[in-house]
Amino acid sequence: MGILLCFFLVLLFTLVSSNFLKKITNSKFNLPPSPSSLPVIGNLHQLAGLPHRCFHNLSMKYGPVMLLRLGSVPVVVISSSEAAEAVLKTHDLECCSRPKTLRTGIFTYGFKDIALSQYGAYWREMRKLAVVELFSLKRVQSFRYIREEEVGLVVKKVSESALRQSPVDLSKTLFSLTASIICRVALGHNFNEDGFVIDHERIEELVTEAAEAIGTFTFSDFFPGALGRFLDWLFQRHKKINKVFEELDAFYQHVIDDHLTLEGRKDPDIVSLMLDMIDKQGNEDSFKLNIDNVKAILMDLFLAGVDTTAVTMIWAMSELVRNPRALKKAQEEIRTTLGDKKEIITEDDLGKVDYLTLIIKETFRLHPPLPFILPRETMSHVKIQGYDIPPKTQIQINVLTYGQSDVTPSVGPTLKISSLNGLLIVR
Repeated sequence: MGILLCFFLVLLFTLVSSNFLKKITNSKFNLPPSPSSLPVIGNLHQLAGLPHRCFHNLSMKYGPVMLLRLGSVPVVVISSSEAAEAVLKTHDLECCSRPKTLRTGIFTYGFKDIALSQYGAYWREMRKLAVVELFSLKRVQSFRYIREEEVGLVVKKVSESALRQSPVDLSKTLFSLTASIICRVALGHNFNEDGFVIDHERIEELVTEAAEAIGTFTFSDFFPGALGRFLDWLFQRHKKINKVFEELDAFYQHVIDDHLTLEGRKDPDIVSLMLDMIDKQGNEDSFKLNIDNVKAILMDLFLAGVDTTAVTMIWAMSELVRNPRALKKAQEEIRTTLGDKKEIITEDDLGKVDYLTLIIKETFRLHPPLPFILPRETMSHVKIQGYDIPPKTQIQINVLTYGQSDVTPSVGPTLKISSLNGLLIVR
């Protein structure tokens, strides 16, 4: 009976998708070039492997603006800086919404965050809150002492390792650095202190698992309706997503409960700031925050702030090891500009080392933290490089094309520093 039902749903969806394709093909729109597709699945069969690699290979044949059909979802893939500028700058307002997917809906508590919520009145209020209150220049500068303290601890750890002549796993050290800063800024808790709600190694695993869960293929995203829900149930696609989400949700709830039981903090963190806003809002306020808003913002901070920053630093160090000339030039600039006897380098010193700034920019070019910019969705008809893009079309900007890196951008190498011989080992 189940097999017959599945066959019936697939047949019905085939007829619907065929009519949809015929309608679009016969329209007066000048649609972007597209590879041939199959009934029901569209171009999904051509994405065997890493999606950004597959998109890049297809764009080499069909051009920098390419139309794919992933299930029933039309997706335009952008693979050039000129086309990306048209989407992100020229037609930013028409292309600034976000597609609703099952995975992002779960991890954002029903799209209550900033990064993945749809464009509208709610998003504008949340963006205003972030710019004016949570992440203003004054607020970011107020957390400077945290960043400098955590960097000082890392330098001290590496120096002590040199005295003991023992190796340091720099990959784990840099991840721990970014996680410590985020935990102190967002949660007001020291990541390295005993009694932290989650073990620091589990934090790294959890961030990785959450990123993988958000990137997990779910049938509901490409086959809306009963067919997608049935296939997700059949293959238990939700199980892993819900497991990771529930653990993160329990972690956030513990932190919030801890804040609610404590009196005011001397140095407020992001959680305490948002809880204060909830307490102060009146009945007449049209925009109201709740606990889910707090959790959604924390989800953005953790999933977008920890792993991406660590991966970028790891790749920067790895590329310097692979290019000894650049490494030596960077060392000489720091010693010449800042002086050999300067024990502590502050954030004020970063503007003085121009070559190091170029190294950071080149690292972003070669190894973007994510292969894609967050997906967008058109809210109205737009024209990109002469091609018509209808409303409700997903737009994927493939950052990999610009860097032409030979490695997977979103996964950093294993990097270790051995104080015994002064060499960095990249694996």
